Amino acid sequence: MPRFYCPSPLQTGMVLDLPPGPARHVQVLRMQPGQTITLFNHGPGWDWGLQTALPAGEFEAQILLMGRSQVQVRVGAHSARECEAARSVSIAVVMPANERMDWLVEKATELGVAAIYPLTSERSVVRLNAERAEKKIAHWQSVAISACEQCGANRVPLVHPVQSLPHFLRGGLQPSAVQVESAPARLLLSLQAGSMPLRVWNGMASSQSAVFLSGPEGGFSPAEESLAMEVGFTPQSLGARTLRAETAALAALALLA
Repeated sequence: MPRFYCPSPLQTGMVLDLPPGPARHVQVLRMQPGQTITLFNHGPGWDWGLQTALPAGEFEAQILLMGRSQVQVRVGAHSARECEAARSVSIAVVMPANERMDWLVEKATELGVAAIYPLTSERSVVRLNAERAEKKIAHWQSVAISACEQCGANRVPLVHPVQSLPHFLRGGLQPSAVQVESAPARLLLSLQAGSMPLRVWNGMASSQSAVFLSGPEGGFSPAEESLAMEVGFTPQSLGARTLRAETAALAALALLA
């Protein structure tokens, strides 16, 4: 059954018009009145304090009306089905070049990331002005929504605004909506000799939420690693191989989530 993110309160029995994005998708699929779809609404940056009374999971919905640009549905039975990661893991990653950031956002969402922080650093390949950065964030958020619709997740990770590594380390890290009350562990993917293997840390803290830093091609500079460790990030290793920037971030996420 096709699944769509619908950023509005949902309740069994209510009749609503789908937002433009899902409505266009339903029309592209040539669906007809009487057919059913699945809706979920726990989206990026949603107000958990305000919406804690609203059920998690997803809703069945029946198509009532197909207009030129309008798709009207009746919300049906609620299902509490969830397939989220066992622990909250966020990634702060220096943006890779070309389309690799799109791929990273998509795959990280499929793996259950709680939030994504796009960063710039001394060795960044990608440099965005304010206007381009805003457009990129909107695009990556859309990629995350599409990935949730495809993979069955009901909670869309928030893609935060682009920021520099020093800004992130000095206060740009915001708690994720799905993080537990205790402070997340701060982990730094590092090529430093003597870094703890991430598998070892994972075995010692199997339920603790975490946020980890992943650098650009070539890694963080020594000064950047020192700054990260000053604010509580501990160096972790993924092994002897030097992985591409996007591969390293996803490998760590797959191990921790």
